[in-house]
Amino acid sequence: MATSVLCCLRCCRDGGTGHIPLKEMPAVQLDTQHMGTDVVIVKNGRRICGTGGCLASAPLHQNKSYFEFKIQSTGIWGIGVATQKVNLNQIPLGRDVHSLVMRNDGALYHNNEEKNRLPANSLPQEGDVVGITYDHVELNVYLNGKNMHCPASGIRGTVYPVVYERKRLHNTEEVWLQSYDFLAGRSGSRL
Repeated sequence: MATSVLCCLRCCRDGGTGHIPLKEMPAVQLDTQHMGTDVVIVKNGRRICGTGGCLASAPLHQNKSYFEFKIQSTGIWGIGVATQKVNLNQIPLGRDVHSLVMRNDGALYHNNEEKNRLPANSLPQEGDVVGITYDHVELNVYLNGKNMHCPASGIRGTVYPVVYERKRLHNTEEVWLQSYDFLAGRSGSRL
């Protein structure tokens, strides 16, 4: 929607004489080619179930990127960015140089070091939306649209959105890939 509005404004500003075609952004979803062996991806690539991690199907290429996940139920999970070298079977992620994640306890980990932490009264709950911005240096966390002011950095190379969870015996945690927006003046694709 933001892309359409920007396109319309651009057409009007340029005198309204021509149509500017929009490039269709590829759909981004959880990638079944890059997931843990005990992970199941359902709901058209938007929900993770089981135990392990999964990368999104597209890397973060732009200077500023944003994506978000909706927490469907509480449990053990993590959200952040990772390279394709990350071991998606070894959770929790954030234990090596290949992932930078926020864990369900609000701690942000990279290379087995706690880089920052959400305020104690701001832990994500069932139904919350966790947003991540990443500018190829710093990762920032948003909870239901509010900046949590707990940046973390350290990961290098081409990174992808990543999510992991650990299935408990009598309860399945589920985390949905809510949207994936490439930020270039907030224009982009939305799932």
